[in-house]
Amino acid sequence: MGLSWMAWTWPTAAFFIFVAVAISSMGVWEYFVPGGAPRRGIFRIDTTRGDRLFISLLGSAFIMIAWMALFGTPLWGGVGVAVVWALFVFWKV
Repeated sequence: MGLSWMAWTWPTAAFFIFVAVAISSMGVWEYFVPGGAPRRGIFRIDTTRGDRLFISLLGSAFIMIAWMALFGTPLWGGVGVAVVWALFVFWKV
């Protein structure tokens, strides 16, 4: 069957590679520096490092969908907003 069911482009592959590397890096970080004690941010929920990674990835997906709906391509502006969102989540949430 292979992977012929999906149109694999370099941007698509880069996205999936990035997500895999981010999750793997978080796992390695947790292995070597366990704990990552929950903290309460501006959303008033207790989050760990993994929670903040999930929130940033999920929010970035919605940002990119909104960017495509409102502005279309190129997506560099959406990527910039998503990076700012991820930095905000890890800093304040």
